[in-house]
Parts: sequence; C-alpha cells; structure tokens
Amino acid sequence: MNAIEFILAGMLAAATPFLLAALGELVVERAGVLNLGVEGLMAFGAVIAFIVVYHGGGHFLAFLAAGIGGILLSLVFAGIILGFNANQVATGLAIGIFGQGLSALFGKSYESLTIKALPKIAIPGLSDIPVIGGLFIQDIVVWLSLLVTLAIWATFAYSKIGLVIRAVGENPKAAHAIGYSVIAVRFTAVAFGGMMAGFAGAYASTIYTPLWADGMIAGRGWIAIALVVFGTWLTGRIFLGACLFGAVSLMGLAAQATGLDVPSQLLSCLPYLVTIIVLGIISADRRLLKLNGVASLGEPFER
Repeated sequence: MNAIEFILAGMLAAATPFLLAALGELVVERAGVLNLGVEGLMAFGAVIAFIVVYHGGGHFLAFLAAGIGGILLSLVFAGIILGFNANQVATGLAIGIFGQGLSALFGKSYESLTIKALPKIAIPGLSDIPVIGGLFIQDIVVWLSLLVTLAIWATFAYSKIGLVIRAVGENPKAAHAIGYSVIAVRFTAVAFGGMMAGFAGAYASTIYTPLWADGMIAGRGWIAIALVVFGTWLTGRIFLGACLFGAVSLMGLAAQATGLDVPSQLLSCLPYLVTIIVLGIISADRRLLKLNGVASLGEPFER
C-alpha cells in the first residue's frame, strides 16, 4: 500500500471524530449558542465509552453511555447560559476544562489499557477498485456517520424542525413572537450537540484508537469547532472539511512510512497548522461569513 492508498483508506475513519463533533456543534450554533466545551465533552464521552467496553458492556452500550454523558454535561452548560444568561464563551471553556478533568479522574486506573475495536465492513465490488478501494472498507460507525450527515443536511434543507432551529438562531425574538420556545429549542440543540460530542469521543477511544490515554482527544474538539466556521455553517462543507483534516492527520504517518526526514513534532502539528491557515483564509472573506453565518450566535435571549 503506497502513501496515497494509505491516506484514502484511513481518511474517513480519521475524519469521523471531527465530523460527529462538528455536526453536533453545527446544530448548536444554528440555534444561536456557541459551545466551546466540545473538547471536554469528547474527552468525557471517550473515557465513559472505554470503561464500558473494557468491562464487557459492548460498543453499542458504550456509545449509548457516552452519548448520555455528553448530554448531561452539556445540559449543565445549557442551564447556566440559558437559565442565568451567563457568558457563553466563559461557560463553554469552563465546561470543557471540567470535562477533561473528569476524564482524567475516571480514566486514571485505565491508562494504557487496550480493548478490541469493531471489524470493518467492505462494500462488495467497490472495495476492490484499485487505489480508492480502501475508502469502501470502513467500520459500521463510519457508515452511520455518513447517514447522520445526510440526515442533518436534509433536516436543515427541507424540514420544519430545521427551519425553527435556524429561526431561533437568526432572530430569537421574532421566533418567540410567533410562538416558538427559544429556550426549549436551544436546550434541545445543546443536548444534541453534547450527545454527538460524546459519540465522537467514544469513537476515538473504542474504535479509532482502542485504548485509553489521558489527553488522547488531543485538540480534536477545537478542530471540530473550527470546522463549523471552515464549512461556513453548511453541512456538506463541514463533511469535506472533516475529510481534509482526517487526511492531513494521516499525512504524518504516511511521510514517516516513506522515509522522509521530517521531525515527528512538525508532522504532528500539521492538522493544527492547517486549521490556522484555513480559518485565516475563511475569515478574510467577510461576504461568505455574513451570507451563511448565524446572526444571533452567542447572544443571550431575554424575553
């Protein structure tokens, strides 16, 4: 397997933690809430899922537990910012730090332990195509994440629920005036975002790298938040961005395998370097941000 085949084969799996967390944050931000605690939510979901699988609970139960854990922690965030109109940036950072602290506490006795990952599922015929065949050999969670991406895109494009979420994010006072509960919609959106972050963490710790190590999320939550801006709050662009970051995260391993004399530290920082560059390019296009941005993002709602 050459470097290109290696990157293509692993790209979707590497992209899945970014994608799941970013899709959840997309829904949260579309409702007008900025949650910067995604990193902590992912770490909390990761340790819960690992513990469940390690003790024989199975991956389904692990993802369920991680999703519930993400919901509960995100509802603490929602209760503070929606119930007391607290600053969303400060509260999100606090919840993120709290989630990472809990993950370190719960995972201390599981350091460096490993578990068995899920098997991969190949699509007959497509998986045999030269060079790109590896794209069609993925685990069940990767395939489900693609369906979730389509479902969220369809929800915002065609459903009343998506329209209500967007209305709450764009003009919460107008949405309230026509009878929609802004607080209830935002609570639900934040809970969904927490669940998706929990799923993302569960995938990272039980399937993508089936072991537990403190700090294993390693900035993926921050990249997921950046992906929402990178994708200008559009589902399809977020998916493409997740694939890009997934591919970039594998380039270091591919470069080392080909014998390139590049410091491993430099290769490890590639995803974050790309994040900075891409955000700089996107931020320079004010028209694009204004066209697709959320008008009331981060602003508290007062009746």
